[in-house]
Amino acid sequence: MELFELTKALMQIPSPTGEEEKAVQFLKNYFQTSGFSVDLQKVEENRYNIYAKIGKPDIVFSTHIDTVKPLLVIKEDKYAIYGRGACDAKGVLAAQIKAVQKLVHSGWQNIGLLIVVGEEGGSDGAKAANQIHNQCRFLICGEPTDNKLAIGTKGAMRVELKTQGKSGHSAHPELGESAIIRLLDILQDWRKLDYPADSILGETTWNIGIIEGGTGANVIPDCARAEMMFRQVTDVTVIKELLEKNIKEKSEIIYKFEANPVRLNSVKGFDTTVVSFATDVPLLNNWGKPYLLGPGSILKAHTMEESILKKDLIQAVDLYCTLAHEVKG
Repeated sequence: MELFELTKALMQIPSPTGEEEKAVQFLKNYFQTSGFSVDLQKVEENRYNIYAKIGKPDIVFSTHIDTVKPLLVIKEDKYAIYGRGACDAKGVLAAQIKAVQKLVHSGWQNIGLLIVVGEEGGSDGAKAANQIHNQCRFLICGEPTDNKLAIGTKGAMRVELKTQGKSGHSAHPELGESAIIRLLDILQDWRKLDYPADSILGETTWNIGIIEGGTGANVIPDCARAEMMFRQVTDVTVIKELLEKNIKEKSEIIYKFEANPVRLNSVKGFDTTVVSFATDVPLLNNWGKPYLLGPGSILKAHTMEESILKKDLIQAVDLYCTLAHEVKG
């Protein structure tokens, strides 16, 4: 199966986070018929990471098989492939597979591919995969970096804020306590904070993605919640201290996911970049010296127009092979 056909074959199998089983089975069969030894690692019921090997790998390529929803219609023209997973990260995976096969056909031994589940929903697959016994010295992680070698990634922290109030009739607001107003006051205080910056990684940013609360316009809400994603350039403890100094009574902060920023390795001759999105790299620290590279743009990922250029897929295969040669010397 050639590069574009493999990309489309992977995209045609729906694999939103938590529902990756069919895609994993496809990969298992694909690798076994291609001469790889295949191990499945159970993450939870019907969810598995897949580790495909030639020999005893000291260099491993890795990315994730899960995608966000919704599934999109797959389209193609002479320039690009369109649809969910095109760049995040099934096109990346197809390029990695073809690069590894190309290296094996040229005589390489001791090489592998680690494909994990759950990257889009808390990286439970990567956490499990870090427990796999291995002899890997180099990890080449794939995410859409515009085929540039990422020298750093921001951290990520998913935060839930809950507030409590006292319900009542909206005609007498003085007799109740609005949990929504309490929530908005805290969020406004957080917006005013002076978050840290870094000379390489840039500014700390954050997004309020969910706000929920109340039952009706005429009822004072007794509970409310918001979920946020921080992209921080310092240790998560720094951000936590800032947030917790501004918390008020009848409020609770829950940290649902956290990963520190990572400084990555560079190789002479590669274009470099710094990325603002989180990856599985910090959770795979048992897999050797990490590198991060992949075709496609993160600006296309998670959108209704997700796509990947065919020329970028082709270039990625060559870049992955070159990077493997460079890191192993």
